[in-house]
Amino acid sequence: MNAEFIEALNALEKEKGISKDVLLSAVESALIFAYKRNYNSQGNVRAEVDGKTGEMHIYASKTVVETVENPTVEISVAQARKVNPLYDVGDVIEEEADTRKFGRIAAQTAKQVVVQRIREAERGNIYDEYVEKENEILTAIVQRVEKGNAFVELGKTDGILTQNEMIPGESYEQNQRIKVYVLEVRKDNKGPQVLVSRTHPGLVKRLFELEVPEIMSGVVQIKSIAREAGFRTKIAVWSSDPQVDAVGACVGPRGIRVERIVSELHGEKIDIVDWDMDSAIYIAKSLSPAKVLMVYINEEEKAAKVIVPDNQLSLAIGKEGQNVRLAAKLCGWKIDIKSHTQFEEAGGTYDSLRTEADDDAGEDFIAYGEENTFAEEESYEAFAEDSEICDETADAYDEDDDGIVFTAEE
Repeated sequence: MNAEFIEALNALEKEKGISKDVLLSAVESALIFAYKRNYNSQGNVRAEVDGKTGEMHIYASKTVVETVENPTVEISVAQARKVNPLYDVGDVIEEEADTRKFGRIAAQTAKQVVVQRIREAERGNIYDEYVEKENEILTAIVQRVEKGNAFVELGKTDGILTQNEMIPGESYEQNQRIKVYVLEVRKDNKGPQVLVSRTHPGLVKRLFELEVPEIMSGVVQIKSIAREAGFRTKIAVWSSDPQVDAVGACVGPRGIRVERIVSELHGEKIDIVDWDMDSAIYIAKSLSPAKVLMVYINEEEKAAKVIVPDNQLSLAIGKEGQNVRLAAKLCGWKIDIKSHTQFEEAGGTYDSLRTEADDDAGEDFIAYGEENTFAEEESYEAFAEDSEICDETADAYDEDDDGIVFTAEE
């Protein structure tokens, strides 16, 4: 019997991943509950289970008294002195209980306690495993969709993809495999609750790490990501090795790497630009695929004035302001963008801005010139031909002499 008990514990340890010490502790707790249930006692009781032999012992603490009124918690002086002649009234003695006298109800209670403790230990192990996966990417299998939320299988536990964490326009089918980003793992009475996302910028970052070996090795670094899930993402990358083209590495041969990511995100457009420590150059690149004539920056206010050719204003602004809004988020700067005509009609000249920059501390000026606009090879846009600049929106901006301003917070 004892040998079978130890074998059962060893099998549980391997199957559930619960340490033998935890299982032994659960059995000891079950024995204590069973004793108290059997004898209707609230006295001090302890249990011992030998992890090698499987032998079990229960000891109940009893107080030595002259006259026994409650045999469950008291023992007479005469009985106590049979154990040790030195015992006297008021002393506390431990007496071993006979587990064979436990009734059916007590045995059932013990079983329930063991099962409950094993479940708690299993939940704890799962929580410890998945809390380490926060901010990581996992492959999930869609189980069902209820009330707008998708419930997914993540292996040993389930996750919840809430409606506000779904990519707009996406629909999910049962048994569909999707990549998800682990937002948070919470402890719950029913087990760990894993909250996942398809809209978090971290999902794009992890996808690039999976697809681009140069990022995984650390040669290419992702400096910043700005995302409007389901529509467009801008990502700034930098290479620590002059021989490695950061943008080219992310694009991959014939664009295969970035196309896989776009496919996983169901057609979301991705702009990849080179990060630059020069803020003016970085801002100009962030507005890709639009070309830029001039960037004037104020370091103290983190604000930039950008001048673009007239025929590039709509492209620079993007549909409903999306391109400039993402550029502002990517760089962390407030961007005031105007066309060349708007700039001249407002009485501005390159020389005036250059003079203003020279006079003001913390400000800088960079002009690319109309014949030397920012080159397309400095960036890559996945599915650029589908950018769908909104003509009505662009016309509305063209009529505004003050240009268009976006901040990183918008």
